[in-house]
Amino acid sequence: MHWPEDVAARYRAAGYWRGETFGAMLRDLAARYGPRPALISQGARWSYRDLDERADRLAAGLLGLGIGPGDRVVVQLPNVPEFYQVCFALFRLGAWPVFALPAHRTAEISYFCEFTEAAAYVCPDDDHRAFAPDTPALVLGALPEADPVELPEPDPAGVAFLQLSGGSTGLPKLIPRTHDDYIYSFRASAEICGLTPDSVYLCALPAAHNFPMSSPGVFGTLSAGAAAVLAPDPSPSTCLPLIERERVTVTALVPPLALVWLDAAGAGAHDLSSLEVLQVGGAKFSEEAAKRVAPELGCTLQQVFGMAEGLVNYTRLDDPEDVIVSTQGRPISPDDEILIVDDEDRESETGHLLTRGPYTIRGYWRAEEHNKTAFTADGFYRTGDIVRRTPTGYLVVEGRAKDQINRGGDKIAAEEVENHLLAHPAIHDASVVAVPDPYLGERACAYVICRGEAPGRGELRAFLRDRGIAAFKIPDRFEFVDAFPQTAVGKVSKRHLRERT
Repeated sequence: MHWPEDVAARYRAAGYWRGETFGAMLRDLAARYGPRPALISQGARWSYRDLDERADRLAAGLLGLGIGPGDRVVVQLPNVPEFYQVCFALFRLGAWPVFALPAHRTAEISYFCEFTEAAAYVCPDDDHRAFAPDTPALVLGALPEADPVELPEPDPAGVAFLQLSGGSTGLPKLIPRTHDDYIYSFRASAEICGLTPDSVYLCALPAAHNFPMSSPGVFGTLSAGAAAVLAPDPSPSTCLPLIERERVTVTALVPPLALVWLDAAGAGAHDLSSLEVLQVGGAKFSEEAAKRVAPELGCTLQQVFGMAEGLVNYTRLDDPEDVIVSTQGRPISPDDEILIVDDEDRESETGHLLTRGPYTIRGYWRAEEHNKTAFTADGFYRTGDIVRRTPTGYLVVEGRAKDQINRGGDKIAAEEVENHLLAHPAIHDASVVAVPDPYLGERACAYVICRGEAPGRGELRAFLRDRGIAAFKIPDRFEFVDAFPQTAVGKVSKRHLRERT
């Protein structure tokens, strides 16, 4: 799970890893930018000093509950300032946030709590307690606070938090990110994205996603001394007025939302002249849509292609237009190593993307068997993406090798949904595949073989809801078949299923 010591020493010598923790970073930011706005949300305006002091008080309160170094705490909160208060309080204690998404329900939350042996679950309201009834719940609005106490500094090379993978097999794998590697990634991102103390970042996507957290996201925004505006939802009706009122300079969207925003902005009801950069990532942005951003929003498009496991690529703000609209960028770091290989791991012009570097993990948490196939013996992470590299070093995403559906930036592991469907007494077998969609990029289609009479599609959707899975994972389509096409070795041919749609 750790970088080899000689590699870690090289990253430190290069200045990527500074030996700084999240807690120390915030302390330094509060000293430098004290009264300046850090977090803006629905009437609340927290300064850097406010955030620092609130994190201290919450850390003391959590310590009083017995939460300490190495404890895992599942965090499921909306886009509110308290999300970051909780994060920094846990960082100061040396406890590890486990970042759940707002859309997660019983199936996911109970798994995260059980698998991580969570000491607590931080949730928005009392209704959410039912998602993990065996884990002590800390509800937003009643978080424990106490007078600040002196706390030992955690190890900067140690795990800071656990993030969720967009994996293709069952429930998400957990990604251990260290203070050293993650702080480097968002600081370098903030520099690439041109953030200054005068920048204003709009967090429109769910705050726990890696993209609005660190690319450069809110953490990168704070590292630059800038202000982050937290939107309760990403709709243009919510966000366009926020851009006008708070003079937002940069924000980030997934492709389906970018298209909706483009249409809404065309109405001209809001002054968006402050917006300098629109980032689009989470899924591939079509070239034709990318060409619309500059003329219709009056800002620069920045394509972002990355993963919670590490590697992040950006088009640069001064790149030629053809590079910005037709590629997904190039890596953050000079020490991001890229391999593109065929199915036999031979170098290829177009193929599987493998990577290692100063902020790409060397293994998932408590997943020894999976790590044997997800990583090469010499530490390259197999991303599951199919890419090609341009002569100038930019990547163009051609597709996915993993059995995963990317539904407008929300990643769905086919195997997880299949397992839930197989629990239905009328279903003999199920195979979930991605189907093209002009709005979301991909939707989920479940091919189902039944025992006897097929259940209604509405019944299946209700069954899955009752199983407690996130709504975005419920298939958009159900197709009932007598048998699945097979490959030459007798496996289900998902390629042929996809071609049927």
